[in-house]
Amino acid sequence: MAKSSLALLRRLKMDVSPLRASRDFRLLLGSAAITMFGSFITLVAVPYQMKELTGSYVAVGLVSVAEFVPMVVCGLWGGAIADSMDRRKIIITTEIGLCLAALMLMVNALLPNPQVWVLYVVGALTAGLYSVRGPSEQAVINQVLRLDQMGAAFAIQGLVRSAGGVAGPALGGLIVVSFGVALSYGINVVTFLISLVLLFRVAPMARRTAVTQPASLASLVEGVRYAVRRPDLMGTYVVDIAAMFFAMSNALYPFMAEQFGGEHEQIALGLLYASAGIGSVLASVTSGWTAHVHRHGLAVIVAALLWGAAVAVASVMPNIWLMIVFLTLAGGADMISGIFRGTIWNQTIPDEYRGRLAGIELLSYSTGPMLGNARASAMAELGGTRFSLGAGGLLCMGGVLAMAAILPKFRRYDARTDEHAEAQRVARASA
Repeated sequence: MAKSSLALLRRLKMDVSPLRASRDFRLLLGSAAITMFGSFITLVAVPYQMKELTGSYVAVGLVSVAEFVPMVVCGLWGGAIADSMDRRKIIITTEIGLCLAALMLMVNALLPNPQVWVLYVVGALTAGLYSVRGPSEQAVINQVLRLDQMGAAFAIQGLVRSAGGVAGPALGGLIVVSFGVALSYGINVVTFLISLVLLFRVAPMARRTAVTQPASLASLVEGVRYAVRRPDLMGTYVVDIAAMFFAMSNALYPFMAEQFGGEHEQIALGLLYASAGIGSVLASVTSGWTAHVHRHGLAVIVAALLWGAAVAVASVMPNIWLMIVFLTLAGGADMISGIFRGTIWNQTIPDEYRGRLAGIELLSYSTGPMLGNARASAMAELGGTRFSLGAGGLLCMGGVLAMAAILPKFRRYDARTDEHAEAQRVARASA
């Protein structure tokens, strides 16, 4: 990142020390940024192509359903192998697989009669590959940075994801509607190739702790048991799942753009998909204040409630542009929740469990959106897009409050006094 960009982030009170401290962190971050840009374009292209081919809410929602099982299986297995194999090699291998999957989508789109089943199959394959890669990608950050830089690193990663979530969908909406989905998939192929160049430059890295057992069902179960014994961790998972399941509505966006966008459909489509990213960017670049918050569990709960409330309010707005404003606010609240969830994860999980727990983390923030899009599609089939948005937002708030009520230890989590956070501080200090 250029010096001027770092200076801007510092003026916005964002901690940029991880970028200055680690070349490998910069390479990993650059790779993720480039990959996400193309992937977010594809995120717009796939449901749009499905809508054009079928005209069905349910068919679009079923894309997420097709992704769910491979995401669950591969996410858990990806966590297990991340704790027993070379994480850098896992990231590179899955990146090659994702590049080939994008190529398959492009070839299908160029056919005279593109096949619907290809979107489902490649969607499932892509979800599986992302789920295998995700735990290693997150766990390896802990190997290239100090423990006290984890919160700042997560905020920076969130900013990059959010920036990709703005530029990718906004450009994707224009490209998909104006030039077709094949070009969108082709751009994604190119971004994967560039990302691979950066990943090959990341230095091989040794683990902080020795591998105690190979990847196996037993090691996977051990990781799940560890998570279940930690109410603070379980709270981060179940609150996010509840929030996303009830209020995630991305599957509605192609229909909302067509219904409410009028002659500006392509602009509305891009902005709808970009709205969460815009809110996340604004939240990320002003996230310096989060370093002064220590009750992270309570902060996650409040942010998740704000996310649901903003989605509910969006449903009653009189036009698409005001809907986008409130969906943007929802994205900002979700980013704040993510920063605090990531801080709990990165400051309290031992390195020997990090891969397996990263797999569970991936399931927690992927399960909700995938099933949530299916929920949104089904409710829209019954009552329309506004009904689906409004009911989902209200149900989200109720679900979050219920999870908060049954997990008092999560509500009371305090980084200054938590035994697991203190144990990690001691372990790092003596390493």
